[in-house]
Amino acid sequence: MGYVLTESDTILNDTIVLPEIVISKQKLSIEEKKQFLILQNRVYKAYPYAKLAAERLTALNKGVTKLTTNKEKKKYFKIVENYLTNEFEAKLKKLSRKQGQILVKLIHRQTGITTYDLVSNLKSGWKAFWANTAANLFDISLKKPYSPYIDNEDYLIETILVRAFESGRLQNQPPAVAIDYDKLTESWMSKANKPN
Repeated sequence: MGYVLTESDTILNDTIVLPEIVISKQKLSIEEKKQFLILQNRVYKAYPYAKLAAERLTALNKGVTKLTTNKEKKKYFKIVENYLTNEFEAKLKKLSRKQGQILVKLIHRQTGITTYDLVSNLKSGWKAFWANTAANLFDISLKKPYSPYIDNEDYLIETILVRAFESGRLQNQPPAVAIDYDKLTESWMSKANKPN
């Protein structure tokens, strides 16, 4: 074009960082896209509660370490329980059944402990049993772990979270157990490529 670039030109020093684009051979059907978008909206709704649960659990554990007697600990647990009940019970009741299932998985992702074990550790095994029984009425298991290497829905949830963190849609809070998303994707790609 008749232009000569020299080392003093600023265009040589400027770089443009473009967002990563994932190219896939497989195209989703209209129904699959719809189901993915529904799952995405459910994850967007449930993740902030799971993140908050992890933050509150960390604060609770720090508070408990400062207490010495069981009486002080029981009183502290009661105060925290009343606060959480007043603050979140109404909001959590508005979640759909499927959002509740996703929330249980995301709490496990963020804390490293299943919801059943959290209730059992903080309250009692008896209360955990009854909480799980009540949740089962809504097709929710408090014992359900988050396992993106095994469960396809969990893999899709992890994909949604990774994309949401990168786009700034959700605030990233590292999970209790680190997940290598590249290895996770490779694992699912190899499963998809295996002949039946």
